[in-house]
Amino acid sequence: MNGNVIYYSSYESPIGRMTMASGGELLAGLWFDGQKYDGGADARERGEERPLPVFALVSEWLDMYFGGGVPDFVPPLAPELTEFRNAVRGLLLRVPYGATVAYGALASALSARTGKPASARAVGGAVGHNRISIIVPCHRVTGADGSLTGYAGGTDRKAYLLRLERSVCGGKRLSDDYS
Repeated sequence: MNGNVIYYSSYESPIGRMTMASGGELLAGLWFDGQKYDGGADARERGEERPLPVFALVSEWLDMYFGGGVPDFVPPLAPELTEFRNAVRGLLLRVPYGATVAYGALASALSARTGKPASARAVGGAVGHNRISIIVPCHRVTGADGSLTGYAGGTDRKAYLLRLERSVCGGKRLSDDYS
C-alpha cells in the first residue's frame, strides 16, 4: 500500500466475499468486501489481480478455518504502520482460538508490556482498523461485559466467527489480567 504496487485476489467465504492485498510477498490486507474501513476497495480499484504465493497460503488458511479446523500457521504479514498498532496486533495474535478478551484487558496488557499508559479507546481504534481480518483475530475482542461490539465486518459476522470457533473447541473469556 503506501504508493507501492498493489496486487489483490478474492476469496469467497461462507459469510461474504473477501479481498486480499499484497505488495508481492507479505499479506498487507484481508477485508470483507464492503466492510467499514474496506481497504480492499482501494486495492481492487488501483491494483492488479494476480495469483501470488501469499494469496495461496491465505486461501489455505481460510479454507482450514472456515472448514472448522484450527490453522497451525500464520501467513507472512506485512507490518502495521505504527508501533502502537504493531503492539496491539501482537496481543491479538496471542488471543487463543475460541477465546474472547475485553478491550480494557488488552489495554492493561499493553500498558504492562510497554510501560506506557494505553486506554481501551485507543486499543479499540487500533483493533477497529485492523487490516487483516480473521487471521489477526480482532473478532475475539468484546466489550467489558462480553458484548459483541465494534467489528468493522459487522456484528453478525463477528457472532458467526465466534460460534464457529466455539463449535470446534468451546470457548472461554480471558481474565481482565490478560497479558
